[in-house]
Amino acid sequence: MAVPKRKQSRANTSARRSQWKAAPVHLVKSVENGRTVYSLPHRAKVVEDSAGTPLYLEYKGRKVADV
Repeated sequence: MAVPKRKQSRANTSARRSQWKAAPVHLVKSVENGRTVYSLPHRAKVVEDSAGTPLYLEYKGRKVADV
C-alpha cells in the first residue's frame, strides 16, 4: 500500500477535493399510455401489475429477468 512521504496541507487537500463534482443525471423522456415518463437510459425497468406488484424486468420491450 502506498504511504505518503509528507503530510499534505489543508489547502492542497481542499484544492484536490474541489475537482470532484457531481454530474447531472441524464433522463430519457418517453410517452407511455398517454403519460410522460422519465427514466434512466440503458436500464431495465420493473413491470408491475395493476395492484403494483412487481412482475419482471423489461429492457427494450423484452423480458430480461424475473423479480
